[in-house]
Amino acid sequence: MGVKIDFTGRHIEVTDALKKHAAGQFERLGPLFDSKPPKANVTIEVERGRHRSEIVVHWRNETLSATSIDADMYQSLSKSVAKIEKQARKLKDKVIDKSHRARRSPGGPKGDSVVPTRTPKIVVTKMKAQKPITAQEAAMALDEGKEPFLLFRDSDGGDIALIYKRPDGNYGLIQP
Repeated sequence: MGVKIDFTGRHIEVTDALKKHAAGQFERLGPLFDSKPPKANVTIEVERGRHRSEIVVHWRNETLSATSIDADMYQSLSKSVAKIEKQARKLKDKVIDKSHRARRSPGGPKGDSVVPTRTPKIVVTKMKAQKPITAQEAAMALDEGKEPFLLFRDSDGGDIALIYKRPDGNYGLIQP
């Protein structure tokens, strides 16, 4: 699975040695482009003694590009390929992160469950002071409201009590 490389030379002949050098540099990147071989366009140019290399790589639905200028064309090519490598690693890590988040399962390698690190928030709800009521009146008030429980002051003993709807349809009453 090799990289398909197209060469273009401006004011310089694209020699076999330069092609071989560029191909060798891309060879190192083989594991990064494991699933689908990329296509690369390499443009080399000499202007006023400066050796410029520009590499554009098309891989999957992504385009990576890098440009380097050096006194030596071989060095310029190596630098451009190193920049492509950095971009490809960053892209691959991003793809891996996305796929790992998407495939997270409740069972780990040894059956351990993955516990989310999100900490629950405490939401404070203020209560208005109301006159004491009986447990029966509290049950009726619970039916009228949307909350699953009601904290009230019991008129029989004056203590705070809690009434809640049970899953079986009855009411639970918690008294101190």
